[in-house]
Amino acid sequence: MEAMAPVTFRVATVADLPTILALLADDSIARSRTGYTAEPTPSVRAAFDEISADPNNELIVGELAGEVIATLQITYIHGLSRGGMRRALVEAVRVRSDLRGQRIGEQLMEDAMARARARGCGLMQLTTDKRRTDAHRFYARLGFEASHEGMKRAL
Repeated sequence: MEAMAPVTFRVATVADLPTILALLADDSIARSRTGYTAEPTPSVRAAFDEISADPNNELIVGELAGEVIATLQITYIHGLSRGGMRRALVEAVRVRSDLRGQRIGEQLMEDAMARARARGCGLMQLTTDKRRTDAHRFYARLGFEASHEGMKRAL
């Protein structure tokens, strides 16, 4: 088996937006949600601009041979609980479907954890849809624990 070229990780640029949206779109659960879009609409572009301008947010992409193949968003949260410990919230983790199972997601999450540690975070948290059983196993393998019950409400 031929060794895969190394995956590199960096902060996304606006040029990455169509590929990021395609990665997010390659998911039946995401497509079933309100507000889903595969096109960089003005509101999606505004959201990208706001994330990019916010020092407590990073949109990360993974590249393989110059092509974006993975993404996630990290939000760094300051809080008073746990003695003022800073935490990182990870969302929208995706690896291109034809490359799953090659530990790219693990590398992506390791990069995110390193970024969070560098920002002084003592905890990384995430939510994952109850239907994503493969994702649950993936996160458990990385040491994440299902310690809380998440709840959401539309506004």
